[in-house]
Amino acid sequence: MNRKLGVLIMAAGKGTRMKSAKPKVMQEILDQKIIDCVIHTVAKSQITEPENVAVLVGSGGEQVAEYLSSNYDSRIQILWQSEQLGTGHAVKSAQSWWQNFDDLIVLNGDLPLIKPESLREFFARSQGNDCTVITFVAGDPAAYGRIVRKNNHVSIVEFKEASDSEKQIHEVNGGCYAFKVKALEQVIDLITNNNAKGEYYITDALALMNQKGFVTGAFVMSEEEMKGVNDQFELSQASRILQARILHHWLDEGVHIMDTSSVFISPDAELESDVRIMPNVQIWGKSRIESGAIIGSGSILRNALIGRNVNLIAYAVIENSELKDSAKAGPFVYIRDNTCLERKAFAGKFVELKNSRIGENSKVPHLSYMGDATLGHDVNIGAGSITCNYDGVHKNKTFIGDNCFVGSDTMFVAPAKMSDNSATAAGSVITQEIPEDSLAVARARQKNISGWTARKKIISKS
Repeated sequence: MNRKLGVLIMAAGKGTRMKSAKPKVMQEILDQKIIDCVIHTVAKSQITEPENVAVLVGSGGEQVAEYLSSNYDSRIQILWQSEQLGTGHAVKSAQSWWQNFDDLIVLNGDLPLIKPESLREFFARSQGNDCTVITFVAGDPAAYGRIVRKNNHVSIVEFKEASDSEKQIHEVNGGCYAFKVKALEQVIDLITNNNAKGEYYITDALALMNQKGFVTGAFVMSEEEMKGVNDQFELSQASRILQARILHHWLDEGVHIMDTSSVFISPDAELESDVRIMPNVQIWGKSRIESGAIIGSGSILRNALIGRNVNLIAYAVIENSELKDSAKAGPFVYIRDNTCLERKAFAGKFVELKNSRIGENSKVPHLSYMGDATLGHDVNIGAGSITCNYDGVHKNKTFIGDNCFVGSDTMFVAPAKMSDNSATAAGSVITQEIPEDSLAVARARQKNISGWTARKKIISKS
């Protein structure tokens, strides 16, 4: 019989040591939230369906709930702990949800480093127990609760109550559990708050299960995976570990990264072998980079699609846009908002492209702005040319046909159209359609005023 598993992610804590207006699980690690890391780990482990995952929120929960609702399309259940009275109270608060499952995993929401394969193994190894706690062997166990194994039971002995011999134990409580729901239902209401803080602790469920003769056990994870994030320093440490994992993965896949100490790659990015990444590069979001591409120093990519053999020379910022095979861009170029450089297109230094299509083998070499523009193939845009796409109310389109030559410092007052095989004279302001095979000259006639310089000098001396 297939057993139904629920996963409860605990995200109700205040996280006061973060010293931030945002809840702890909403802190950024690389380009995602801490809570994203935990949710993605559960999803990638494939231990249950997305609709069987819930996040328990409390302090600052409105921010967390709004974020989850906006980014997970109601796939993640949002549960509330009205008062923060301890971990046992938190699990009790979610009972109306988890009592519908056969098994329940309780995970802390501030553990961004757990690996999907470790979570999958933990669940598999927990099947023979009524309760299994995740533990780790700490280099410095400090004040962690110690794990004491005896026969078919595992106990958690708090540091203050531990004997001298128990304090020498380095296996400690990781704070995450797998329960058989029928067993948990028998002890959850027996947990009391008879302690210094007056709180209800889920660790007491383990002791109560042992008293009732249930089978309890422990699953050891690596200390690295169990690193919690409680302050900004620990967040920076976790970010470094996560980034090192990502870089190591892509190096193993044949990606060349010249300087791993200065490169950042999103967990959601995809790279092919033989991509070359120069120093000081950032690749964020769902960016995809195909084989043979070169990502030059100082470049920042976010949700960028980079085709085969693309060359980003240096300092290219690419956002939500695509460069197709053998396109070239940079240095100092900004390409954004659904722009597409077709095959062998080029955008050069101090160029900005926004919501535009640059046709095959077309060039925008320098000092230009193409916004809401469509360029055909084999177009050359002269230096200093722009599309005047915004009239103060609407964004208007510019269409430039195939084999066109745009003279330097041309301004297209959109909506504008330049037909195939046409040209503009330098310094033109284009306000009308340019027919095919035509030269558009739209500038004032030059007038030379003889003797003006000499007269100016006389006036300035008087």
